[in-house]
Amino acid sequence: MGRGRVVSRTRAGRALAVGAAALLFAAGCSSGPSSAPSAPPSSPPPASSAPAPTGSPAAGTVRVAGTLTEGLKSPWGLAELPGGDLLVSSRDERTVTRVDGHTGRQTPLGVVPGVEPGGEGGLLGLAVREGWVYAYLTGGSDNRIVRMRYGGGAGDRLGAPEPVLAGLPKGFVHDGGRIAFGPDGMLYAGTGETGRAGLAQDRDSLGGKILRMTPEGRPAPGNPFPDSLVYSYGHRNVQGLAWDADGRLWASEFGQNTWDELNLIRPGRNYGWPVVEGAAGRAGYTDPVAQWPTSEASPSGIAYARGAIWMAGLRGERLWRIPLSGAERSGEPVAFLEGEYGRLRTVQATAGGDRLWLVTNETDSRGTPGPGDDRILRLELG
Repeated sequence: MGRGRVVSRTRAGRALAVGAAALLFAAGCSSGPSSAPSAPPSSPPPASSAPAPTGSPAAGTVRVAGTLTEGLKSPWGLAELPGGDLLVSSRDERTVTRVDGHTGRQTPLGVVPGVEPGGEGGLLGLAVREGWVYAYLTGGSDNRIVRMRYGGGAGDRLGAPEPVLAGLPKGFVHDGGRIAFGPDGMLYAGTGETGRAGLAQDRDSLGGKILRMTPEGRPAPGNPFPDSLVYSYGHRNVQGLAWDADGRLWASEFGQNTWDELNLIRPGRNYGWPVVEGAAGRAGYTDPVAQWPTSEASPSGIAYARGAIWMAGLRGERLWRIPLSGAERSGEPVAFLEGEYGRLRTVQATAGGDRLWLVTNETDSRGTPGPGDDRILRLELG
């Protein structure tokens, strides 16, 4: 991300009802392999000792219903398994852990070989499909996507990584890392320009792009550029991917010093970096649907639920709700949980769409860890 840490805030490792605080919206919207541990370490307590609040959230709001699990180290990617359990990656520990979706019990699944953490790189995004766990990771010379077999039964461990896509640009910063399967069954990946801004406008480079590929890593049918993985370009550092009820793709993106962005992604479009940052109204470039000063967002993961995009903020230390409609955005963004749980890395809707999982990120070297960090929170939506 390339920004300093924020250390002055209120910590509240507790479950409580949180009311919406509407904020003024910014003007201008438009290495050798490592082996898995022979014995899993003991798990931390599966749930918060604080009592969960009673009652239901009001329409358009969010309520923290409790802590699913805690004691995670540098958590980054999150994926839901059939049945409701979760997989979470540790960027720096290079591990994948299964978290029981009811009790929060942690089961280590092993170290992913070939990961070399450093800066903003390491073991990043996760996705699950048909018995495979896909991972976006930083290796010795590149960023890459691999997949590992996982049966999901008691005592199972991840299989050996198989390459899906190698050769993604690697840097100390701006490594991208989010992957997700779209409603079309294709695999999408958000990449960064690794601090080399010119890569974002170079359609022959995979840096600063959103990529669309088959589950095996080949260019997906219908991509906008012939025989290319590139779906959209002109991105600085894509961090979140989500689809709404109409099948439209949304992406969150780190700005540099002025504007962070939420973009509605159209195939073949140029989103401007490094020529423009935020909304510019310039021919040939697609403006963001919403933008924020960098102190209020540093947007990471996003999810779609209850007619809105929910966006986790790192430096902004808050969860944003951006209401949607057929006209792209139907209302002003609203912030929740401001300063309550620190840096927020990943948000994901449950299969039923009535809850969110929210991953904090105080242990990534830029936060201020407190007791229990990091954790996965249960959020109920109104």
